[in-house]
Amino acid sequence: MLHELEIAGETLALHPWGVAYWERPSMLLVSDVHLGKVMHFRKHGAAVPRRALQQNFDRLTAVVAHFSPRTICFLGDLFHSHINREWLLFEQWARSNPARLELVCGNHDILSPLRYEALGMRWQERWQTGPFLFTHEPEETGPLFNISGHIHPAVRLAGPGRQQLRLPCFYLRNKQLILPAFGAFTGTHVLPPQPGDRFFALAGDRVIALEELAGGRRA
Repeated sequence: MLHELEIAGETLALHPWGVAYWERPSMLLVSDVHLGKVMHFRKHGAAVPRRALQQNFDRLTAVVAHFSPRTICFLGDLFHSHINREWLLFEQWARSNPARLELVCGNHDILSPLRYEALGMRWQERWQTGPFLFTHEPEETGPLFNISGHIHPAVRLAGPGRQQLRLPCFYLRNKQLILPAFGAFTGTHVLPPQPGDRFFALAGDRVIALEELAGGRRA
C-alpha cells in the first residue's frame, strides 16, 4: 500500500520497500542499495546468505515493474565495494532496463564513473531538478527541498508491555526527506524525534504514518 505525500507542490508516492515515486516526471528514487556488499562480506568469511544478493535485484525489478518509471535515480551508495560478481549482475540488470538511469554519488561509490557511463548512466555529485535537490547525504538547501539517503533512518516503537519494535522509515523534517536504505543487507539508524518531525514506517506491505500505528508509540 502506497502513501502519498505532497511536497513542494509535487506528489511523491512512498512504497513499502523504501522507494519514492515522483509522479510528474515519472521518476523512481532509490537510496543505499549497497550492491556488492554481500559478496564483499562473503569473500572475507562472513556468513551472509547468498539469497540476500538476489533479493536486491528481485526487489529492484519488482518496483520498476510496478511503477514503469521513465527515470530511475539512485541517491548514492549504489555499489558498496570494488568490482565483484554483483557488478556483473548489475550490468545485466541495467542493460535490460528501459528507464534512464541516474546516480547521485555516495560515499561508498568508489568505482570509476566510466563504468556507469558505459551503461548509459549519468553520474553526478548533486542533482537539482524542479523544486528538489537530490544528494546522498542530507543537506541544508535554502529555497530547495532536499531528498537524500545515507542515514538509513529507522524509528523505534514501544508497546504497553515494554515491547520494542525497530522499523526502517522515511523521515520528513522541514525541507528534507530522507529515504530508508533499499539494500537487503544494510543496518538502520534510529533517529531521535524532534518537534515537527514526521516518520513513515515500513511495515510489511504498508507505509504507515506514525500517528496511524494503533497501540504504538515512539520509545
